[in-house]
Amino acid sequence: LSVFFSFLSSGEAKNLPTYPGPNKMRDCYCTVNLDQEEVFRTKIVEKSLCPFYGEDFYCEIPRTFRHLSFYIFDRDVFRRDSIIGKVAIQKEDLQKYHNRDTWFQLQHVDADSEVQGKVHLELRLSEVITDTGVVCHKLATRVLECQGLPIVNGQCDPYATVTLAGPSRQSEAKKTKVKKKTNNPHFDEVFYFEVTRPSSYNKKSHFDIEDVDEVDKMEIRVDLWNASNLKFGDEFLGELRLPLKFLRQSSSYEAWYFLQPRDNGNKSLKPDDLGSLRLNVVYTEDHVFSSDYYSPLREVLLKSADVEPVSASAAHILGEVCREKQEAAIPLVRLFLHYGRIVPFISAIANAEVKRTQDPNTIFRGNSLTSKCIDETMKLAGMHYLQVTLKPIIDEICQVHKPCEIDPVKLKDGENLENNRENLRQYVDRIFTVITKSGVSCPTVMCDIFFSLRESAAKRFQGDLDVRYTAVSSFIFLRFFAPAILSPNLFQLTPHHPDPQTSRTLTLISKTIQTLGSLSKSKSANFKESYMATFYDYFNEQKYADAVKNFLDLISSSGRRDHKSIEQPILLKEGFMIKRAQGRKRFGMKNFKKRWFRLTNHEFTYQKSKGDHPLCSIPIENILAVERLEEESFKMKNMFQVIQPERRVLYIQANNCVEAKDWIDILTKVSQCNKKRLTVYHPSAYLNGHWLCCKATADNTPGCTPCTGGLPANIQLDIDGDRETERIYSLFNLYMPKLEKMQEACGSKSVYDGPEEEEYSTFIIDDPKETYKTLKLIIEGVGNLEQEHAQYKRDKFKKTKYGSQEHPIGDKSFQTYIRQQSEISAHSI
Repeated sequence: LSVFFSFLSSGEAKNLPTYPGPNKMRDCYCTVNLDQEEVFRTKIVEKSLCPFYGEDFYCEIPRTFRHLSFYIFDRDVFRRDSIIGKVAIQKEDLQKYHNRDTWFQLQHVDADSEVQGKVHLELRLSEVITDTGVVCHKLATRVLECQGLPIVNGQCDPYATVTLAGPSRQSEAKKTKVKKKTNNPHFDEVFYFEVTRPSSYNKKSHFDIEDVDEVDKMEIRVDLWNASNLKFGDEFLGELRLPLKFLRQSSSYEAWYFLQPRDNGNKSLKPDDLGSLRLNVVYTEDHVFSSDYYSPLREVLLKSADVEPVSASAAHILGEVCREKQEAAIPLVRLFLHYGRIVPFISAIANAEVKRTQDPNTIFRGNSLTSKCIDETMKLAGMHYLQVTLKPIIDEICQVHKPCEIDPVKLKDGENLENNRENLRQYVDRIFTVITKSGVSCPTVMCDIFFSLRESAAKRFQGDLDVRYTAVSSFIFLRFFAPAILSPNLFQLTPHHPDPQTSRTLTLISKTIQTLGSLSKSKSANFKESYMATFYDYFNEQKYADAVKNFLDLISSSGRRDHKSIEQPILLKEGFMIKRAQGRKRFGMKNFKKRWFRLTNHEFTYQKSKGDHPLCSIPIENILAVERLEEESFKMKNMFQVIQPERRVLYIQANNCVEAKDWIDILTKVSQCNKKRLTVYHPSAYLNGHWLCCKATADNTPGCTPCTGGLPANIQLDIDGDRETERIYSLFNLYMPKLEKMQEACGSKSVYDGPEEEEYSTFIIDDPKETYKTLKLIIEGVGNLEQEHAQYKRDKFKKTKYGSQEHPIGDKSFQTYIRQQSEISAHSI
């Protein structure tokens, strides 16, 4: 069983204390820390006592931790950072604030309260009989090791001091060796302390009566320090105080302890001194079993694409019962991507949604399960695609700060409206061009989905010729490129939320790109603001609409399953090139001729000149590889080869290097999903009885060089299928009452088939019988997993030792867990 944690946080601060200087304002940033380890830092908000960050941060938590902490720092003129205050949330309290906006008071930070890590100690109290026959008690304290100490200023050179303290004794501190450059030091040193003064031997008790009270008041104290080379002394890392009275039951004791903050003498500080911080923390914890536990539930889910109707499938049912469709979409998409079933699943739910849509203008406009799943898929599979298309120009916009405000009311002093308009127009033009020229880089999985959207829409609304475009543009422009331009930080294109001026520029670009991509008839009417409508006139030329259509054609034509079912082949590229005869006639010359080439999503053909009957046609599924050809083969530049079954090769020369690259890219793209694609090829030709590259003599010798995969067809995603199934199980478990209500609804629909009862009308149930069958399997699978989790907890409760390395003494979450478990077991008895 493995455990995963993750959280997300974003926020703002208010009422920070004023800066002592004349301007009173501060330049602040916020960090997110696991205990004291910084894992994220926001941008600096300048000159404010109420900074707004609005930054989301998502991370997998790779280790155990006690506090999730947020520190507010102030950067002063000399670029030195001082801490203003912090919010520390104990791990066991995270559930309390889960997914709720909460204002937290900032607390003071001092070195004595900043603590993390644990220490392993062994204590042994023994009686020693001296030469004179009297008895005294000695305490042996063995400091074994520590784990997870903080790293201070990039280093940790820890040592421990051990002290026996009591009311009537002078405490003496004993010190271990310093362990250099480690935050997990192994000390294994023993220190001896005399506990009671010698007394006459008394068998009845370890202690004389008069000593007992004194021993009860004694404590052993272990302090951890970081040895510093600096003048102002060593840094305190944490302490441990153990009263000796617990040794009265047993004379030896060995355990792990969490280090604690130093007793601060409870400095009285007004809690509202430092202002407050607003956070929204989403914290999830998944306990994931090994794969076989999930088989039954996983199988029901993965069959979803094949269930007829799809509304009776497990994945669709999850979308129906979840409060937010997004909740269901995230784990479903990851699961289907992991098992290579995402395209058939999305095609099935999209097809069902299109059938329910009445008006072609509202196609995929709602926040349905289909649109949320496609959004998620684009975010995962399209990350690399966004990086190569948008990142360079967005980086430039963020760095150069060209003024682009075109609203006359918002113009700053000294800004010229015409210049700003021209700046903005250039940016829009450049972004529009990189997007519409990027078709060959669009990931295969996205192209496959767009292909099925286009098909469904064209079939459903046969009278509307534009619907095949709007069905795809509503995703690629409206829900992929436009949001990525608007909030580049959410798509990992920039590390932080852009500053207000850049944000405004990106908003204006995003609005324009969105409208350009929407292909709506009267563009200017799309804008509420007259200045946007005026600006848009620049782009009201036919060439922009044509570029969008060509781009949409390309990205929705790749990876067809049965491409002959498309009513019309889509032309992707055409032009003159020179080809070498393929030698089909026994005695013909293998000479070079100029031909007109055409590539559609069905076939690659050539003819004598444009409009003639094709001399040769290669179906797309027969293109097994497209690779460059080494110049030495025919002493000709810019050549490439199209490899077909039975090692037949068509050698082609393009007019220039750019043309050659374009043809190779687009041919690779369109043939990427072919089942029999080659993995190796010959980079040179077969001439005079041998391959020039590897000198092999048989013309059917397999290739000698690995094929270039061309473009990242499907970026390998780091997804744990079991974890996603566990997440889906948790959601089904959470919404079990709704699943049961849905079962009732199936019963009522199939029995009465009359008007639906109001309480059931929230569910889409097309086939009550099939839906009921699936619900039964889900409820059974979830029930079994729930039993496994309960059994695991019971076993863990039996085996776990408080004070072990996993559960050190001082672990509040474990104490809470023990309390809950003992209540559960008492209840079950």
